[in-house]
Amino acid sequence: MLCELPVPVQVDAEGRWSVDGQPMILVPRHFWAYLQMEGEKALGVEAYARSIYPATYRAAQVWCGREAKTHGLAGADVFRHYLKRISQRGYGQVRFLELDPASGTGLVRLDHSAFVAEYGQKVGRPVCHMFAGSFAGAMDWLCESAGLPHRAAVAETQCGAQGHDHCLFTIAPQG
Repeated sequence: MLCELPVPVQVDAEGRWSVDGQPMILVPRHFWAYLQMEGEKALGVEAYARSIYPATYRAAQVWCGREAKTHGLAGADVFRHYLKRISQRGYGQVRFLELDPASGTGLVRLDHSAFVAEYGQKVGRPVCHMFAGSFAGAMDWLCESAGLPHRAAVAETQCGAQGHDHCLFTIAPQG
């Protein structure tokens, strides 16, 4: 079954891709998984996860700001849009189970993770590291835009690579 892309992609004369005015690169999912696997080998799993947190955090902050302007979105709608776009771009199907910006808390469910698909379901540990920083960055963007003082900490509390049927990420205020 062939489907149209779920997001409009523009390609300019130089071959640069963009979606909603944001530059994009289309790469196979195994590329991201193999990059992560090599990073884990070089640094160790925990150190690798810590090392990508700031980059994914910053990327989410930039994305939320740009998308809020592009689509005229505000507040929690920006974070919901972020999860929708992650889902539309092949990372897995992502949705909120809970979101409470006033308390700085949330619970995000990820089904069909691209990382779990590449690692397999019997790794016995979480493998969806990149989402922790992303969700923290998006939550902090949301709280900052609403004038709330929270800074998010995000942890993958369940992963499909541990044999579960989905991944869960818990969002809570730091410290």
